[in-house]
Amino acid sequence: MSRTILALVLAGSLLGLAAPQAALAAGDAPPPPRQKWTFSGPFGKFDRAQLQRGLKVYREVCAVCHGLKYIAFRNLADLGYSEAQVKAIAAEYKIKDGPNDQGEMFERDGRPADYFPTPWANENAARAQYNGVPPDMSVLAKARGYERGFPWFIFDMFTQFQEHGVDYIHALLVGYKEKPPTGFTLPQGASYNEYFPGHAIAMPPPLSDKRVDYTDGSPATTDQYAKDVAAFMMWTAEPHMEARKRIGFQVMIFLLIFAGLLYFTKKKVWADAH
Repeated sequence: MSRTILALVLAGSLLGLAAPQAALAAGDAPPPPRQKWTFSGPFGKFDRAQLQRGLKVYREVCAVCHGLKYIAFRNLADLGYSEAQVKAIAAEYKIKDGPNDQGEMFERDGRPADYFPTPWANENAARAQYNGVPPDMSVLAKARGYERGFPWFIFDMFTQFQEHGVDYIHALLVGYKEKPPTGFTLPQGASYNEYFPGHAIAMPPPLSDKRVDYTDGSPATTDQYAKDVAAFMMWTAEPHMEARKRIGFQVMIFLLIFAGLLYFTKKKVWADAH
């Protein structure tokens, strides 16, 4: 009986390992390559310099189409910006407000309490301009991802692997190809992307080398841009991740100590019962 169970477990493992290859053979997108992130693992932390570079990429490239509606300007203080810098960044945006005393809507400079405005007036305007509504980037790193399959998802529970979204976003941004493979029919107006499901994506390649000027000496390459903006999107999706990990670790330590106290209390209480 034990040999039968072992055989089933091994068979399931082989099927899980073979799943990505089977999906690739069927024409689906391959799983994104694993990347190294400072925030991975139970003790991971955000790299503030990387997050600031990612914000720069977002503002200079992504913000043309994509909003960030769940992030307020005041949240940028968590990235290491001073109060004056936050106010200066907010003031660069125009916020629709009102009505005023005359009952009219008006525009004003942004304030730290305001949220990033969407780059289009409404969804109908976005559809007309972009042939669809560009997704908001606030929680995209949590909303997008891929299935790792068996047995990897079991290991993920212990390693706290949660970088499905950022790995996918990085792969998507660097996965554009100038020409589709032979035999692939690309719809008009679409671009070929190796990691996008179906491979035909409406968004043209957003990044290219030297498109964004970095002032900290980081490489001005498509790969670096993709990593930085993906890390920034992980922060926008879970800005309190570091606090969650810290509190979770403290809770685990408390539970271990509490379990030990219960064990020795039980031994003390029942010591005279034998």
